[in-house]
Amino acid sequence: MHDILERFLFDHAAVRGETVVLRDSFAEVLARHPYPPVLARLLGELLAAGQLLEATLKFDGTLILQLHGKGQLKMAVVEITSKKTLRATARWDGEIPDVSLAELLGQGGRFVITIDPDDGEPYQGIVGFEKGESVATIIEHYMQRSAQIDTRVWLACDGQIASGLMLQKMPLEGGSGAEDEDAWPRVQRLAETITAEELLTLAPREMLHRLFHEETVRMFDPATPKFACTCSRERVGSMLEMVGREEVDSVLAERGQVEIVCDFCGKHYHFDSVDVAQLFAGQGVAEGNRNLQ
Repeated sequence: MHDILERFLFDHAAVRGETVVLRDSFAEVLARHPYPPVLARLLGELLAAGQLLEATLKFDGTLILQLHGKGQLKMAVVEITSKKTLRATARWDGEIPDVSLAELLGQGGRFVITIDPDDGEPYQGIVGFEKGESVATIIEHYMQRSAQIDTRVWLACDGQIASGLMLQKMPLEGGSGAEDEDAWPRVQRLAETITAEELLTLAPREMLHRLFHEETVRMFDPATPKFACTCSRERVGSMLEMVGREEVDSVLAERGQVEIVCDFCGKHYHFDSVDVAQLFAGQGVAEGNRNLQ
């Protein structure tokens, strides 16, 4: 069973859903860094959640899920694009025990969701969370508060496979949703019987049949998520320009070159004195022109 994302809709009921299984793409993420087991499982759940959320959005761009904290886990970031590519990374201090998410992040932990369209301004939502909450419940609360959409999420990750199931209640606007107003609580009860083992071992359509064989479920064409990093030499150069010539020159003087390593894929980018001079040449000309005015 390879990576697969499937969307489905309940006929005669105002309920839609998605299910995802990540194996190869998740392995690509884990191959980049030696993550402690608890962080590997957390990133897997975030990746599955991100794929499920992105499938509900109608836009071209990137969905970013971020966890920030002051505990041993400093940051975890997942990026999902509308092209169904994904990447992820995390930063932490010391040994990571197998504890709850709230304990990993410490006091003041935050969950941030950013929708960054290719054309237009990004939208960001910030959610605090309580002790005992999971990635799944955080997503549920976020969707209820920010989008006013009733959402249920089930996630599982064993460190090798990450999978998830999402259900959403759609507005009753006549036609197909208004015919079965009891569908939402009924479908939730059925989905609540799913186990982590079933999420990780059953193929999506087999799992949906197991859960909803008495319902009429319409499946859509599946998609195949894959790992891909969006880093590039041009993007790294833009970042160095934002840092500023003085700071970059100080690194050059100390080390002879500037080396940047992508947190997501581990690719190394090197800039020597010639590269830096070319990078800032346009900025230097502009500053010189301003000084002459």
